[in-house]
Amino acid sequence: MPIGIIVALDHEARGITRQDGKAIFVDGALPGETVEYASFRKKSKFELANLVRVIKPSNARVEPRCPHFGVCGGCAMQHMDPSAQVAAKQRVLEDSLWHIGRVRPETMLPPIQGEPWGYRHRARLAVRQVSKDGAVLIGFHEWRSSYIADIRSCDILPPHVSALLMPMRDLLGALTVAGHVRDVEVALGEHCTAVLLRILAPLAAADERLLREFADRHAIVFYLQPKGPDSIWRFYPLPGPRLSYALPEFDLEFDFKPNDFTQVNHAVNRVLVRRAMRLLDPQLGERIADMFCGLGNFTLPIARSGALVVGVEGSAGLVARGRESAVANGLADRVEFGVANLFECSEQSLAALGRFDKMLIDPPREGAVELVRALGKDAPRRIVYVSCNPGTLARDAAVLVTEKGYRFVSAGAVNMFPHTAHVESIAVFERA
Repeated sequence: MPIGIIVALDHEARGITRQDGKAIFVDGALPGETVEYASFRKKSKFELANLVRVIKPSNARVEPRCPHFGVCGGCAMQHMDPSAQVAAKQRVLEDSLWHIGRVRPETMLPPIQGEPWGYRHRARLAVRQVSKDGAVLIGFHEWRSSYIADIRSCDILPPHVSALLMPMRDLLGALTVAGHVRDVEVALGEHCTAVLLRILAPLAAADERLLREFADRHAIVFYLQPKGPDSIWRFYPLPGPRLSYALPEFDLEFDFKPNDFTQVNHAVNRVLVRRAMRLLDPQLGERIADMFCGLGNFTLPIARSGALVVGVEGSAGLVARGRESAVANGLADRVEFGVANLFECSEQSLAALGRFDKMLIDPPREGAVELVRALGKDAPRRIVYVSCNPGTLARDAAVLVTEKGYRFVSAGAVNMFPHTAHVESIAVFERA
């Protein structure tokens, strides 16, 4: 079998080696290692391979903490020391900016990181009935597979949520509608743990009793989703703690629904918001845009500074939650929310919103190329861009620098998802 020296990690945390000018992507290999590998897919310019044997291990290689690592697809980097993971993600960000966008920031910011275990405060777990006697699997999908991993615990979930996995399997298997349960979504708030069950069949009275008893025993709140997202409702207990998360540094609390987009890692999100505010530096009287604002994770901290903020988002539901939070936090007079599809942004539609001193952009993985191309001559003098995809950040950064005349001031990685290949980042652009 061929032997290679791993020179880097790619954006999926695969080790990269080269043979005769061809890139070989080796699952499970780390930079600096000499490995034996077996290719399972060969193309003219690259190959995909499995790791067979580590001949010379990296100093960053560690024993995975989770017994399901390598089968469960929830993590890709548990075999790498957490601090080395962060350094690798910073390199992925730098490489993407240069190789895709041909841009480099003037300064690399220190990466944002937090506790690598028990960090995941929101997760969607697949459910499948695997036998006629009611046995049920709950978990992430297996690595590169549609099958559900048979996990008994999960170290990236908070301990009390991980402890629910096996009891939840027993509960769902005991329901008369066990074969109609599609997934379980967990969302942790400041005051409660919400569990959303997507069950595509009516519950029997006995099923409802089992759910209520389980909720009381484990101190959780059940939500049910019988159809699409609009059908979600709080099942039990009806009176009880609110589902919310807080940004204490800004004296803010946000109510949300269990299927709403909120940041998975609450601790890292707090640090990210703090850094974004420092980099944006909102001032009293400034007019600032928050594009792809969601339910106001950055909008309301900007408003707390005294600036006037316009938050724009494509989801009407998230905008409604944002407006409610602005009122609840005493900021309604400083915030204006609007619903718009920013993927169809034009210079005319952006100009209709008025002039902005500064702008924060926090798009989904697709990035914000339509928005940055729509910036006109009176564009904001500073843009803070929060990204969950270094590739689309690099593309959009190239537009801002080469077409719109911005300086690329700084950028840095954000380790929102430890032990996974996800690279989030934050970047700053200023008009030259």
